[in-house]
Amino acid sequence: MIAHSHPKASAQEYLDLERQAQIKSEYIDGDIVAMTGASRRHNLISLNIAASLHSQLRSRPCEIYMGDMRVAVDRAEFYTYPDIVVACEDPQFLDAELDTLLNPTLIVEVLSPSTASYDRGEKFSRYRQLPSLQEYLIVAQDTSALEHYRKQSQREWILVDIVDWETLVDLPSIQCQLAMRDIYEKVNFDAE
Repeated sequence: MIAHSHPKASAQEYLDLERQAQIKSEYIDGDIVAMTGASRRHNLISLNIAASLHSQLRSRPCEIYMGDMRVAVDRAEFYTYPDIVVACEDPQFLDAELDTLLNPTLIVEVLSPSTASYDRGEKFSRYRQLPSLQEYLIVAQDTSALEHYRKQSQREWILVDIVDWETLVDLPSIQCQLAMRDIYEKVNFDAE
């Protein structure tokens, strides 16, 4: 996926380094992995989704974060930065720094060519360990397509593939909807 930038480290060593770093990194089983930058399309799609959710969640007890909110899946093994994360009711954090969320309700990842299989595979497998997580969206950036995973039980997730431009994506865990046409507003698939 991405080259490792440091030798094996403890979770605390990672957090100490990460809080001082200029470039974000994930922590995966002792490895500190530098994250790559995002494309124009990736940024437009992320912003479109965040803006839509923000307007719908304005008067509700939910908080939405874009890109810079770290999520701890297993406090000793896996820390990552989802593209968008929503926490409802009582957001819980690792410590007083308030920079590492423990209880996301919804996570959104916009696919990049270098991370697509990771986002669908290992990362989603890790995310499913979060008791609070109810929905996971994987959004394509090279075409209008979305994978919507919704938790049915602790071990069962339902997948709905969405490609229709006119579809409204229901997000029952946060009582919101996303219009596919809004997700891809101003995104030019012929460019880049």
